[in-house]
Parts: sequence; C-alpha cells; structure tokens
Amino acid sequence: MTAFALDWLNLMIRWFHLIVGIAWIGASFHFVWLDFSLRARPEQPGGVLGTSWLVHGGGFYHVEKYLVAPSTLPDDLHWFKWEAYLTFLTGFALLAVQYYWNATAFLVDPSVLPMTGGEAILFSIIFLLGGWLAYDLLCRSPIGDQTGWLAFSVYILIVVAAFVFTHVFSGRGAFIHTGAMVGTIMAANVFRVIIPNQKKITESLLKGEAPDPKLGKIGKQRSLHNNYLTLPVLLFMVSNHFPFLYSHPMSWLVVALIVLAGGMIRHFLNRVDAGDTPQSVAWALPVAAIALTVTIWWTAPVATFGIGKVSDAEVLSITQKHCVMCHQAAPTHDGFKGGEPPKGVLLDTIGSIQKNSAQILIQAVQGNAMPLGNETGITNEERAKLGAWIASQ
Repeated sequence: MTAFALDWLNLMIRWFHLIVGIAWIGASFHFVWLDFSLRARPEQPGGVLGTSWLVHGGGFYHVEKYLVAPSTLPDDLHWFKWEAYLTFLTGFALLAVQYYWNATAFLVDPSVLPMTGGEAILFSIIFLLGGWLAYDLLCRSPIGDQTGWLAFSVYILIVVAAFVFTHVFSGRGAFIHTGAMVGTIMAANVFRVIIPNQKKITESLLKGEAPDPKLGKIGKQRSLHNNYLTLPVLLFMVSNHFPFLYSHPMSWLVVALIVLAGGMIRHFLNRVDAGDTPQSVAWALPVAAIALTVTIWWTAPVATFGIGKVSDAEVLSITQKHCVMCHQAAPTHDGFKGGEPPKGVLLDTIGSIQKNSAQILIQAVQGNAMPLGNETGITNEERAKLGAWIASQ
C-alpha cells in the first residue's frame, strides 16, 4: 500500500508540476515575444517605449510598454510570479518523492561515488543552492554588463556543474540535477531579482519618485536568461525516460551539446520575433543541428563483441541476482516492497525476460540505468551476456 500511495503522490505532484510549468513557460515565451514585437509609433503616448497590436480569441489587444513605468498605476495591476514559484515548489517536491525517498537507488551509484542516501540528499541541496549563488555572482560581476561573455560564462557554469554531478551521482541523478539546478536558477531569478526589482519600481511610483531604470534592465536580463534556458531544461527533466542520454561515461558532454542546441534554437526564434530577417540569423539553426547530430552520434549504442553463446540458465541466473528483487510479482526491494513491480515488468522467468528483452537491451545493456544505482554490482561482462542472449533470440 505504501508503494501504491507513493505512486499516486508522485503522479499528482507531477501533474501539478506540468500544469504550472506550462503556465510559466507560456507566460515567459509570450512576454519575451511581446517585448521583441514592440514598435515605436507616432501616436504613442509620452514615456512609452513601443506598442504592439495582437489579435486572439475574436478580439484585438493593444499593449504599451513604458521606458521605466507610467506616472500612475491602476489598482488591478497583474503580477506574473506564482507560475514560477509553484513550478519550483512542485519540482522540488517531485525531486523529493522520486529521488530523495529512495536516494540509495536513484541517486547513488557506488561505482561513481560510494555514499549513503542521506549524503546524496545533502549534496543535492548544496549543489542546487550553490548553482544559483554562482550564477548570481556572475550576473552581478563586471561580466554581467557584457552580454556575450556572460552567456558564455553561464554556459560553462552549467557544463562544469554537469561534470561534477556525473562524478557524484548516478547517471540518472546527474542529469536530473543538471535540470534541477537550471530550474532553480530560473525560479530564483523570478523570486530574488525580477519581482523584487518590479516591487521597488512600483514603490517608487507610489511615492511619486522616479524609478531607477537599472532595475528594469536587470529584470529584463534575467527574464531573457530564463527564456534561453527553457528548452534545455525541459529535455533534462524528461531525461530519466531515456537512458542513452546519461549512460555514456562522459555524459556531461551531452549536456554541453543540448544546452548549445536549445540555446541556438531559442536565439533564432527570438531574433526573428525581434524583427531580424530569418536569413540574418539562419546560422543558428545549422549550429543547433550539428550539436544534435553529434549528440545522437555520441549516445549511439556500441555493439558488444567477444561473447559466445549464452544459455537460458545463465541469463536467468543474472536476472535472479540483479533484477527480480524489483521485477517479480511481489518485489522484495525496500523501495517497491508491498507494491507492484516497476512499470509492471516481470523478469523472473525466461518467458518474461523474452517479452521485455527490448527494454532490457535499452536499460541494462546499451545503458546502465538498471539495476538502479547498480546496487547489486552487475558487471560489464554480465551486461554483455544479456546483450548476446537477446541478439540470439
């Protein structure tokens, strides 16, 4: 019953996380597009930077953006913040339910770094906070005034963090923490910079004072960073479903390529929205395509050679030793005891192994996602034997 209840808790948090995440990303994409769509028009009021006309839902909208802020504010001023806050809170709750609850299986890989589940959770929290602090220091440093150098520095920060994660956590844990760190940076940008700066501007207006234009400039910079980071972080968040992404011993290079590809795609779309011709920024798309092509090549499975004929008995012995504590009708593994086998997969007979051979090949032969955290110490030779047996079927 505990495992069943945990599955439902996981599902409900994941559902909520998706809902608020879609709302946040949608608002982010819309407002960045809106910012780029602004045009100076002869009829616009004084103090207005530009206006934009939109049509949607059977009506027309006319939006104005002020250089700093209008002289007066209405009572029904709308703030866009809870989408970001709830996305972070539900994301962290999901991290706790999915990874912290059974950290020894999902975060720890003894072959990477022997540690307890508690130590892995502590490292996780430290890294999430440390990633934000390092990013924030970069933005507040002299580099923060140089767009190109700042973008490059943030890119290197993410890649270095991914490198560290791959030397601390399991492959699955490393990738999800890369996404979690970037997501924390994005949410903290809203909570610690964008909304506080906007509140300071509002307070100045209410006092009849001229707001500091630098506050709006900084807020826009952080908002644009969030926009560029969205595509990579979405892929990192679904990476646990695709072992080939994190199975490579140098999977941090996959992170580097994904961030590059996502950033280039976003850059092309942003510049076109800003009024640049597609031809002038077309170079970004080949860069993204090359990065994705290299990623596919880098993560391609390597054929196993040198293994002779493997008997059914040998395969059954391997699964009995490394798999059935989770993948049997009544799992004995602490993380699944009292519930059903993960995804309903049974591996306790030759027939069930044959039925699920495609998943075994992906998860345990071509990738190292299974056994979870390699708790049972499966060897490369045993993985090769599984692959050879599957190939002979």
